[in-house]
Amino acid sequence: MNIIHQEALAWVQEMANLCQPDEICWIDGSEEEKKRLEKDALATGELTKLNQTQWPGCVYHRTNPNDVARTEELTFICTALKEDAGPNNNWMSPLTAYRKATEIFKGSMKGRTLYVIPFSMGPVGSPFSKIGIEITDSIYVVLNMRIMTIVGEEVINQLGTAGIFTKCLHSKADLNPKRRLVLHFPEDNTIWSVGSGYGGNVLLGKKCLALRLASHMAHEEGWLAEHMLIMGIEEPNGRIQYLTGAFPSACGKTNLAMLVPPDGLRQKGYRICTVGDDIAWMRIDTDGGLWAINPESGFFGVVPGTI
Repeated sequence: MNIIHQEALAWVQEMANLCQPDEICWIDGSEEEKKRLEKDALATGELTKLNQTQWPGCVYHRTNPNDVARTEELTFICTALKEDAGPNNNWMSPLTAYRKATEIFKGSMKGRTLYVIPFSMGPVGSPFSKIGIEITDSIYVVLNMRIMTIVGEEVINQLGTAGIFTKCLHSKADLNPKRRLVLHFPEDNTIWSVGSGYGGNVLLGKKCLALRLASHMAHEEGWLAEHMLIMGIEEPNGRIQYLTGAFPSACGKTNLAMLVPPDGLRQKGYRICTVGDDIAWMRIDTDGGLWAINPESGFFGVVPGTI
C-alpha cells in the first residue's frame, strides 16, 4: 500500500517505538492476506480448524480463561473534566491514564508482529462514516476487524494525505487482569486497550469507537450514536417499516434483530430485514425523517438455540 498520510505514519512509528515489536505489517484487506494470517494462527494454535465438512471455512478461537468478557470495571472515559465523562461511566484523568497504560505498553510486543489495521465504520466515503487505524499484536483482532469493519487499502486511499482518523492502540501484553485497561480519550480521538484478548475489549471499532467515542463525536456534530438494533419488518405488499430498539446488554437485541418470523406470518409474506444488531448511528435529514446506519460491516452472531 502507498501510505501518504504523514501523521498516520508518524503515529504508527511512535507506537512501535513504545511497544517494540519485531516487525510491522500494514493490513491491506486482501483475501491472500487473510489466508496467510489464518495459516499463521493455525500453526501457532491461536486458531483451531473446525470440521470443514460440517463448518466449511470456520475456525475456533479461545481467549484466556481470565479474559472472557468486557471488563467494564476497568473501562474508563478519560476527559479533562470528570463531569464530561457522563454519569454512567468510569472516569480517569488523561494524564493518569496515559501514564498507567504507557508502563504496560512498554515492550509489550517484543517477539511479536505489530499489525496496522486501517478501518472504516460505515461505508467508505460516506458522510456518515468514521475512519480509524487500529494497532494490535493479535491475529484474532485482525481477522475479526476484517469481518466487523471495512479494512485495508480502500480506507487508506480515502484517508488521503490529511484525513481525520481515530488512533486505536491495542496489545495483549501479558493478559494479566491486574494490568488490563480499556481507555477512551474523546478529546484526543484516541483509544488504548491493553492486557486483554477478548473481542469486546479489543475490536476497537465496536463499542469503543462506534458507541463510546462516537457519542462524543455525535454530541459535537449534531447526530446520535446509540446502543440500538436496526431492523425492518416487510409486509406482504412489500412495504417496509424500520425500527430501532435500545436494550441493556445480554437481554436480546441480537436475537430480536435476527428474528425469523413464525411460520404463519412467513407464509403470509412477512419478512425481517436485519440492518444492525447492536449500534445505530442516526441523523435527522432535511425531510424531517430519522435515518440510520449500522456502522459495523458484520455481526457478533448468536448461535441457534442460545438466548
